[in-house]
Order: sequence, then structure tokens, then C-alpha cells
Amino acid sequence: MGHFWLAAFLITCLASRSGLAQTRASVEKPTKIPRKGLVDTTAVGSPSSLTFTASTDQRFFFFNDTRNERDRLTPISVYGVRAGFLFPPQRERAGFKGGRTASFKAGVGFYFLNQDIDQPGLLSNSRASITRRLRYGTVYYERYLLRRKAFELSMPLEIGFGTSKYERNDVESNDYILARGNFIPVGAGVTAAYQFPALRWFTPIHWFGLNMLIGYRYILKKDIPESQINYNGFYLSVGPSFFLENMTADIKRWRQRHKQRKSGKTN
Repeated sequence: MGHFWLAAFLITCLASRSGLAQTRASVEKPTKIPRKGLVDTTAVGSPSSLTFTASTDQRFFFFNDTRNERDRLTPISVYGVRAGFLFPPQRERAGFKGGRTASFKAGVGFYFLNQDIDQPGLLSNSRASITRRLRYGTVYYERYLLRRKAFELSMPLEIGFGTSKYERNDVESNDYILARGNFIPVGAGVTAAYQFPALRWFTPIHWFGLNMLIGYRYILKKDIPESQINYNGFYLSVGPSFFLENMTADIKRWRQRHKQRKSGKTN
């Protein structure tokens, strides 16, 4: 777990540098920067070019092979990261009053799962408990349905490719690897996100917020066709969120204010 959060931190740092480079490369009309206080950059309006975005993405998957003593589905944590771009709208859209009016975002994601399954008979050649390891990448398209100053609603669509490995949970066995395979998942869902409002004395608070995602996953290709393993089902994500685009917009604004003050002193 420590490696996951370290990797997420490094990706965010690299993403922020890339986002700043993208912001500096874009051509925008100059805006008047207030001398006192800081303006909430979610109210900047429609970006004139692509805006880089990246975030961690922890999900809770519901697998039919993972149940509790009462035979109820138990959520399994799947950890991942996503990176992509916000695309500006080509025309004015209803429901986009205020806020950063990107029409959609698209990019790639990477996810992994390590899970111990104490349910015999999942694989045709073993009755022992197993350890499941999943690694898969996705390409996603997420269209915004509603965007306000602090609230947004979107519909993500994704397709990916992954690999799986199942190992015997028996230290006395010499043959640990039982099966390997690959699978093709597709998914669709609805995401709601809330950005914390910016405070006059601490603007960076609106770099963070809350995110909730609910969706359904369908497997186009099973990894082990002859097994009882099936990844079809619902997934859920609820937790904190980091808005990289708000951070890069704030840093750009601070740089503009610094240049204005510097040029004012020289004049």
C-alpha cells in the first residue's frame, strides 16, 4: 500500500509540471488580476486549450466469488490512477453555468488488485484457496452532464485489457502458479464530484473535494474460461478527490500576479 501512495504522489508531481507546461503553452486572453485576495479559479470559465488532469482512483468491486458467511457480496478494494485531458466545449451547453466548462475528459488508467480467496473450487484443477492478482489498463471517455462552480456530474465510459494470475495458498506445494490469463473489461457509470470552496486566506483548499462513482462492469473476454470466476458486476467509489486542474490554474494565476507586481515596481 505504501508503494501505491508513493507512486500516486510522484505521478501527481509529474502531472502538475506537465500541466503547468501545457498552461504556459496555451494562448489565452489576458484577464485582470485583482490586487487583493484570490479568486476561485473554478470560475475562470472555458479553457482555450487542453488542460491536463490526473488523480488516484480507488474502487470497490463486487465479485460473485467473494462473499461473507451470510452469502452476501463483499466489496474488494482495487487501487488505481488516472491521467488525461480536459477538452474545451465547441459550443455553449445548457447546464454549464459557472465553473470550468470543459465538455469532457479522456485519458488512460491503471489498476491493480491482490486478493486472498478462501473459496475452493473456483479453478477446475484445484480445490485449495488461492491468491488472485489482477493488473489492467483502461482507456476512458468521460462526458460532463452538469458543471457548476463547485459541483459536477459526469458519465465515464471505459474499455481495457488486463492480466490475471492465480496462485495456490499452500506453502507445502512446489507448484505455486495455478493459472494465468487475460481479460477485456468494459464499464459505464455515473460520477458526482464536489469541490471544496476556496477561502480567501487559504485558496488551495479547493484543490480537494469529494467524489462518488457508481457503475457496472462487463467482461467481454474471460481470463479463465473453464473456471467459475466471473468479474461482471457493480463497482463503487466514494472518497476524497484531488483536482489537479485547479492547482495548475492557481499557480498560473499566482505567476501572473507576481509578474504584474514586478512590472509595477519597475515602472
